[in-house]
Amino acid sequence: MAQFTLYNKHSAPPGSGDSTRVDCDHVPLCSINDVQLRFLVPDDLTEVRQLCQEWFPIDYPLSWYEDITSSTRFFALAAVYNLAIIGLIVAEIKPYRNVNKEVIANMSDSDELYTRLSGFPMQDKGILPDSMGRTADVGYILSLGVHRSHRRNGIGSLLLDALMNHLTTAERHSVKAIFLHTLTTNQPAIFFYEKRRFTLHSFLPYYYNIRGKGKDGFTYVNYINGGHPPWTLLDHIKHYASKVRHTSSLCAWVAGRVQQVVRWFYHKLLTRFNFIE
Repeated sequence: MAQFTLYNKHSAPPGSGDSTRVDCDHVPLCSINDVQLRFLVPDDLTEVRQLCQEWFPIDYPLSWYEDITSSTRFFALAAVYNLAIIGLIVAEIKPYRNVNKEVIANMSDSDELYTRLSGFPMQDKGILPDSMGRTADVGYILSLGVHRSHRRNGIGSLLLDALMNHLTTAERHSVKAIFLHTLTTNQPAIFFYEKRRFTLHSFLPYYYNIRGKGKDGFTYVNYINGGHPPWTLLDHIKHYASKVRHTSSLCAWVAGRVQQVVRWFYHKLLTRFNFIE
C-alpha cells in the first residue's frame, strides 16, 4: 500500500514551507507520496460542499456537511495536496440490528425536501447471518470521491485503505462487513469497488430520487473480521457433505483402531495359553 502522512489541519503538513493554497485544478499530482491524509474539521465545510456538488449528482443539505465536518460519529477523512482537498471518504459504523428499515433516499435540490436516511433498504437486511448480526456492527460508506483532475492516481485506494485499516483493528473486531450504495449507471465506481473485493449484494430499484427522477442502485459488500454472508442452500449442502466425509474418515479410523486392538488381544490370548511358541 502506498505510504501517506496523517496530520492535523491546524498544523502545516510535513514538508510544507508555504501556507499559500494552490488551486488543485492547476496542480499536477507528481506522486502519491505527496498526499497527506487528515480528518475533516468544521473549517472544511465550504470547500467540501463545493467539491461534493461537483462530484455527486445528489444535492446534500447543509446539515449533512455540518455533521461530517464536526461529528465524531463519522469517519470523515480528506486527502490533501498542496493544502487543497482533492479527495475524501465518509463512513459510519452502526449496529447491524439497525439495518432493518425500508427507506428511500429522497434527495432533491431543496433542504426541506431532503429526507435523511434513518435506516437502510430491506434488501440490506441479508448482509450478515441473523446469528452473527445480533451483536455485530457494520461500516457504511456514505461518500467516496476524488477530484476529477487527480483520478487514477491511487487516491481513492489510499482513502479506502485507511478506512479498512481503521475497521480491522482489534478494537473494531465487531465490524463484520463494509457496505455501500451506488447508482447502477456508475460504472467507474462499480469497477473500483469490485477490484477492491467488494461483491454485489442486492439490486435496489428506484433507491435514489435525484431531482425528481427515480434511479436504481446496487448494494456492494466487503466482509472483514471473520464476517460472511448468510448461507445459501448450496452452502448447507456443502457443509453437510463435508460433515459426512469427515464422519466417514472418522469411522474408518475407528474401525482401523478396533481392528488393531482385536489383533493385539487375540495375539496376547494365544500367547497366554501357549498356543504360540
